[in-house]
Formats: sequence, structure tokens, C-alpha cells
Amino acid sequence: MDQGFTEVEFGGHKVLVPSGGYYDRFRMNPNLDEVAQDPAAGNIDFFRRIPKSMVATRIGSAWSPNFYYRSSSVQLLFLAPLARLRAALPMPLEPLRPLPGHGLVALTFFSYHVCDNDPYNEVSIAVVIGRPGTRGSHALELARTLRRRAFVAHVLALPVDTEIARVRGVHGYQLPKWLADIELGIGSKVQAQIRARNGVPDLSLEASLPEVRTIAPQSRLGTTTMVHLIDGIWHQTTVQSNTLAYAQRMLPKDVTLSRHGGPMSQLLDGLGASTLVRMDVVKDAQLVLNMPQPLKVLDRA
Repeated sequence: MDQGFTEVEFGGHKVLVPSGGYYDRFRMNPNLDEVAQDPAAGNIDFFRRIPKSMVATRIGSAWSPNFYYRSSSVQLLFLAPLARLRAALPMPLEPLRPLPGHGLVALTFFSYHVCDNDPYNEVSIAVVIGRPGTRGSHALELARTLRRRAFVAHVLALPVDTEIARVRGVHGYQLPKWLADIELGIGSKVQAQIRARNGVPDLSLEASLPEVRTIAPQSRLGTTTMVHLIDGIWHQTTVQSNTLAYAQRMLPKDVTLSRHGGPMSQLLDGLGASTLVRMDVVKDAQLVLNMPQPLKVLDRA
């Protein structure tokens, strides 16, 4: 076994994690006073008001929620034809429509620098949907979503680059995760890419970095809700965010997204994701990933 890794068991699956890392030391139930001593974690006051508890999951008891002390991301939001989005969504989910005949597809690269299950990277392709159980104007719903920073989406693909992140996502949440090589860098430019494990490129992104705003902790809170099926029952999984440094640009022109024909490229092409309407860059944020909860309103739909 590699000297730098320790074998642990998660939900009946054996995986390797970094020796002496957060998972090896804390098993998802960290001592926040110890975390606060880690310079890489930064200020963790946001997490002190969110208690963890042992909860039942489909793969046994686990500590929840999951803390991401430092993270960054870049998201591209595309218009796509409504018919293609409806074909990709399970019933009764409905795309949110900002314009007649069109919905929204979000491509997001994430880098989790310090977190309870050790650093990893992730890429998401998701369809923005209306909040389950709501009725009325999609334009008003979108306005409320933007104002409250409370987005709802159905994830179609979610590759990651560590085995523990894959096992947790597939077996704990039944999310569409697989292993890939993923990179995200936010410096003078934004650069990101995802490749298959054999090195074959899938997507690559290069963009100029808009002006980044640094703000006071807990002054820009938000939530993202994933709506998905677990063992045939609708659930919602909520991610709380505390954004610390971010940039945003509408209708960005200096963005190059190259599609090299891999599974993520094919998915974007199949959805008809073409017109880029917004780029969001989060240079620093704290996240809280909650366990899925049953969504009874959809079971009645």
C-alpha cells in the first residue's frame, strides 16, 4: 500500500484516503477547534453554528452535514432548447424557463481545497428546474431564485477525482459520479479541464477573470438544492454556501469552452447548450452539504 494513504471502510466499501488527512483523523466528525488551527481552513465561525449529528443513510449511519472549509468554483450558465431539456429530465420535473422555448443548463467546475473528506475536484452538468410544488410565472420564479440565491437543479453528471468522493456520491446519494482527472485554477485567468483517466480530453475552459469582490463573511449566503431519486423515491439535497470572494459577468465574450467529444461534451451537445448567458467565479467559499431528505410534494405529483 502507498505509504501516504490509509485504507478505510465507508458503507461497506474499502477506499484509500490521505494518511493524517481530515477523513483519517476525524471520520467526518471534526473537532472544530483543531480545524481552526489549520491555516488552510481559514476562519471557520460559519460552521460553529451548524451542529453535526449521526444520521441514518442508505449505507449505514454517518455524520452529517459535510463541511467544506475552503472551496472555489466557476459556473457557465447556458440557454438550451426546452424540448431537449424536458427529454433529459425524469417526470414530473420541469425546466425553469427564462425565455419562451428555452431553459438553463449549468456547467460548474468545483475545487474543494479543505473539507471533511479531503481535497478533491468535481464537475457538474445540471438543468435548472422550478422549485417543486410552485405554480405561476417562470419569470417571477427566476427573479425570486436570483434575489434569494436559492437555486434548484437536477444533476445529470457529476464526475469527481477521488475514490471516496465517488463512493459517497454513488452509494450515499445515488448521484451520477465517476472518476476523471479534473483541474481548476483561478489566477490571472480562469482555467479548467476534465479528462478521462486515460488522459483523453473531454472539456477545457479558459476565460479572463472578472474583477473579484471580497466581502464580509456570512454577508452573501445562498442555497443550492439538488432534486434527485434515491431508491425510486424523490429527495432533495441542500448545499448551503457562505461566499467570501466572487465575480460575475453577464453575456461574457472572452470565454473559450472547448468540447473534445468525451461524455461531458456529448451531454452538453445533446442538451443543445449553446448560448452562454452568465459566468460566475467563486474564488473563495464555505459550503455545507446536507444529507438527502424525502421530497413528498413530488411523490404526490
